[in-house]
Amino acid sequence: MDAIETLLSRVSVPVLGGQEITPEQKDVLMRAAARAADHAWLRPSRYLLIEGEGLAALGDVFAATEEHTANAARLERLKSMPKRAPLIIVAICQPVTHAKVPEVEQHLSTGAGVQNILNAAWALGLGAIWRTGELAYHPVVKHALGLSEDELLLGFVYVGHIQGAVKSVPEISDSSFWQAWEG
Repeated sequence: MDAIETLLSRVSVPVLGGQEITPEQKDVLMRAAARAADHAWLRPSRYLLIEGEGLAALGDVFAATEEHTANAARLERLKSMPKRAPLIIVAICQPVTHAKVPEVEQHLSTGAGVQNILNAAWALGLGAIWRTGELAYHPVVKHALGLSEDELLLGFVYVGHIQGAVKSVPEISDSSFWQAWEG
């Protein structure tokens, strides 16, 4: 798919499934993430790839966040959440202290890496969606995934084969999204 077409047509795809993502596809996704803007080349981003049995293990981690408060139906829902796609990529940022690069720029670099993953998935004919929510910030999840105290989990990117209809690309009006500034 042409790069401009990819950028202008990509949408989030919440209904994913199908076969596993191939090693070649995963390589493209990770190489795209590594091309994100990164002021001073600090490399604050890292990504965990979860698939196969790891998805069930992640479901157990999700359920552990509410094991003492949730009913059985809620626990089953939490356990099944990772199984919504054959691959989950966990985006992690570990900001580095740097005189010229503030922490927020490093968070944005990881976010740009995630956007590159989403665009690369679309260009490969795959669907993807970036999810956060309370589980992304829960200390039980951070601990289970091996994050250090200074690392931030910035989201879960679900990647898979598109199942069903894809929503249409929303139109964005110039006047609501950008405007000229003349000083």
